[in-house]
Amino acid sequence: QVQLVESGGGVVQAGGSLRLSCTASGRTFSTYAMGWFRQAPGKESELVAAISWSGGNTYYADSVKGRFTISRDNAKNTVYLQMNSLKPEDTAVYYCAADRQSRVGVTTTRSRYDYWGQGTQVTVSS
Repeated sequence: QVQLVESGGGVVQAGGSLRLSCTASGRTFSTYAMGWFRQAPGKESELVAAISWSGGNTYYADSVKGRFTISRDNAKNTVYLQMNSLKPEDTAVYYCAADRQSRVGVTTTRSRYDYWGQGTQVTVSS
């Protein structure tokens, strides 16, 4: 069983930055595609960014393109989400997720993610 632990959330003013981290247990992290989702109160969960197991392919939701960057360090079993130019509408609980199927490319389908973290709150004040 893989455990994912997120950190780095908090409260920031609009225009500020945060970096989220998600560290995985286990020795097979480097074979997993990873994703960051978010869910705001009263809204559906949204895939924010995804990265392939090698890091060579990435995906971003239109709402965060040019502001967020996903990256990974397989030696540290960690995936990151650098969030810049934050907006109040970015306020949500952010979750990382792992797809263990070693697919080519990124995973954009929520149901294909096998493991989930507990989430970290990001609040952007105006």
